Amino acid sequence: MNKVELYIEEYQNLNLHNVVDYDKFNQYAITAHSTQIEGSTLSIEEASLLINEGITPKGKPLSHSLMVKDHHNALQLAIKLGQKSTRLSLQIICDINETVMKNTGQTYNTALGVVDSAKGELRKGSVFVQNRYFPAYDKVPDLLNQLCVEVNDRMANNLTLREQINLAYSAHYNLVSIHPHYDGNGRTSRLVMNMIQTYFKLPLSIVNKEDKLAYFNALESSRNVEQLEPFIHFMDNQYIKYLSNEISRFENQTKKKNKGNGITFLF
Repeated sequence: MNKVELYIEEYQNLNLHNVVDYDKFNQYAITAHSTQIEGSTLSIEEASLLINEGITPKGKPLSHSLMVKDHHNALQLAIKLGQKSTRLSLQIICDINETVMKNTGQTYNTALGVVDSAKGELRKGSVFVQNRYFPAYDKVPDLLNQLCVEVNDRMANNLTLREQINLAYSAHYNLVSIHPHYDGNGRTSRLVMNMIQTYFKLPLSIVNKEDKLAYFNALESSRNVEQLEPFIHFMDNQYIKYLSNEISRFENQTKKKNKGNGITFLF
């Protein structure tokens, strides 16, 4: 086993799912970080209050709260799909994107017609982001179907833990590199990764908002060399960062419990 596999094994042995509300608050953290990468200003605490109690933070754009709510709903969808061992499909990808963009999407007028990003519709035009063009729009459906076939074929095999981890990473990387929608591609790709991780009963990955630049650089490095290794290296470090923090948090809270205090998790 390499380092990330050892951390996953140690984390799973803690049985944190038995800790009251642990999964719920973990999902709040995933939503907060993923939306902060895309420009949301809501902290983890504000996202938690918004999702759990419906409290909208004062002085923050309403669109940021809507983004957080939509992502949380999309994460619930991704987890549900993974738990049901749902096969990845073009429709599933569009359904996740539709949920991500439900309240913040907009319409795009193109030469081929109107595209409503709030409905998970595929783009009908070119996309240029940070000095890079993504695949032509007319190639997107075939690329997505090919991705789904490859992912589903590999998911059906008896994969090692390392292969399971890499499959989730590669689906994330390949989907965001196809960039099938006008908006929400990053969030959708990270959620598809979470769906696959749920399928394999792995801990869900968080891409930390403070590592946003390194995340983009890792994606671009893998595209430049046409190899997944730079992205795998980055994602392994993100996984280890998250798992090690949670293991330490649990151990510290257990010590407090043994002294008479209860266990609580604050993200």
